[in-house]
Amino acid sequence: MDLFSDPEIYKIEAFNCMKALSEMKVAVLAGGPGSEREVSLASAKGVVGALEGKVGEVVLVDVREHDFDLPEGTDIGFNVIHGTFGEDGSLQAVMEKKGVPYTGAREASSRVAFDKILSKDRFLAAGVSTPASETVILEGDEASPGSVGIPCVVKPPREGSSVGVHLVHNEEEWGAAIEDAANFSKDVLVEQLITGKELTVGILGDEVFPIVHIQPRSGFYDISNKYPWMTGEGGTDYFCPAELPEDITRQVQEEALKAHRSLGIEVYSRVDVLLRADDSKPFVLEVNTIPGMTESSLLPKAAAAAGIDYATLCLKIIKLSFNFG
Repeated sequence: MDLFSDPEIYKIEAFNCMKALSEMKVAVLAGGPGSEREVSLASAKGVVGALEGKVGEVVLVDVREHDFDLPEGTDIGFNVIHGTFGEDGSLQAVMEKKGVPYTGAREASSRVAFDKILSKDRFLAAGVSTPASETVILEGDEASPGSVGIPCVVKPPREGSSVGVHLVHNEEEWGAAIEDAANFSKDVLVEQLITGKELTVGILGDEVFPIVHIQPRSGFYDISNKYPWMTGEGGTDYFCPAELPEDITRQVQEEALKAHRSLGIEVYSRVDVLLRADDSKPFVLEVNTIPGMTESSLLPKAAAAAGIDYATLCLKIIKLSFNFG
């Protein structure tokens, strides 16, 4: 019998327990100590609302430090802490030490997916189409774009939501980008600059969702265009399903799934892809293991286009997460 046609039937074999959804206590883990705290709290508000009445009890836990307490009797933590701590394997390690199940990717795959340099290595080994790149170590004033050259994209390797990302078109922009990147790490990923359509592909289990076309109103999809409600500037239009030829749609989805699998990601993710303007070739940029989860976020948009409403998406994430305990 399908879980969602009869929510009273809910067997969690991985943790040797039998419990109905109506009896489960879900702690929504939100906030975190990183730069994406406000975005995480917005995601949490949506998830809490979606789960109310669908599970026995749902509690918002505002995580401010690595050492945090869970409500007594928590059956599973629903992780919506984006970026540092929530997405880099740290929270996953804490939850495993506590012996409490949690949603999303496990510790090892989270660490690899969050590190753009490690991800790039996995993409190349699996034959995923991805922009050429080079890792640059920042030592004094000697940093150069290496074999990638200019134009290029400079990315701190272990930050989320395009924090510290710069598009570089000349030497002056290179200097400014490197100066900013040094605030985040001593190594940076310098990537080939590809112009074209910005796309993202949601994946849940083995299901690949319809593609979302992301169209910033100016510049690229940086933090101001992602979250204009938070920054007070920018803005983006979204189109789902993206208006693409069937063969291009298939290629983009295939590359996204290949990237997701190359990192060993469990449960779900959202894969960012650039579709090159001159030949419609897809290039995978990165894989997000804890994507935004407000009702208007991209993963819920894609799920809705696939016929999965927001509440059901949250319940499916819970169900699949137990299978990887």
